[in-house]
Amino acid sequence: MHRSEVTIDTGAIRRNAATLVRALGRAELWAVVKADGYGHGALDAARAVLAGGATVLCVATVAEALELRRALPEPRLLVLGPATDAEVAEARAARLELVVSGGEIPVGLPVHLKLDTGMGRYGLSELPPPPAEVVGLMTHLATADSDPTFAALQLERFLAATEPYAYLTRHVANSAAALRLPASRLDAARCGIALYGLSPFGEDPAADGLEPAMRWRSHLAQVKRLAVGESTGYGRRFVAQASTWIGLVPVGYADGFRRGMTGTEVRVAGERRRAVGTVSMDSFAVELDRELPVGTPVVLLGDGVLAEEHARVAGTINYEIVCGVNSAPTRARRTVVDG
Repeated sequence: MHRSEVTIDTGAIRRNAATLVRALGRAELWAVVKADGYGHGALDAARAVLAGGATVLCVATVAEALELRRALPEPRLLVLGPATDAEVAEARAARLELVVSGGEIPVGLPVHLKLDTGMGRYGLSELPPPPAEVVGLMTHLATADSDPTFAALQLERFLAATEPYAYLTRHVANSAAALRLPASRLDAARCGIALYGLSPFGEDPAADGLEPAMRWRSHLAQVKRLAVGESTGYGRRFVAQASTWIGLVPVGYADGFRRGMTGTEVRVAGERRRAVGTVSMDSFAVELDRELPVGTPVVLLGDGVLAEEHARVAGTINYEIVCGVNSAPTRARRTVVDG
């Protein structure tokens, strides 16, 4: 038996893409599949979003794009991050598109100029007259999920700067803006987190018609009773106040079940149970209301256990939860279904 099993539902990803396509109206969906598809598998995610109506695939690095290009010869591939001179040559040969945030504009391949309107990261402070290589203009919203007023200010700055070049493709919106800031949709929206059925607002994804695509399961590897005053885990963070059954799950922070997720809830035999004690590298404990047999199923994600809930407990965001799930064959079995 594997320590855990990660199941990716490409049908859910495809339906999430279709949901975004409907929300965007005339704007195109440009699907962000960087970081191995936010932990869901870049190639599996890419095929699903294309089937759901996406027209461009976006990644962070040239290396990510080249890996996709080997399997997908036709789709447009946009590299969002910076590229070295050597990578520009590889990008040209592979028919990639590059984002330029400063320095010289490379020739011989399509380029998107990125304007910094308030994110304070990569981006041009001023937009130069775009040469023939430029096919798109973009910016990155800093607060679409938290402060729509500042997002609107960024959009206003971008529209003013790019108005003379409105014949080029202009793209601003991320998942949060695509769902809740209609004015930002423009010609295309670069959506990532929502494709995987995760809320950009840290809420229940169902509020925006999204379906989580990742299910993560394990089992009870050992069940034991703690007497009053006995503890489990490093630092004795959980000490039994009464006779207490606990179950040990063979998954820990090396698998992506973060140390900060102590106190979150999972499903054991279909019932919600609390993770107690300190999460270890390779295991954590759950508090039980009765003795259960070894092998009892434990759902870590899916079946109503949301990444957003784990993120709140851990003091992080759902992006980091799913990107951190370790589905390497030495740690888990990974299965892809089209549900």
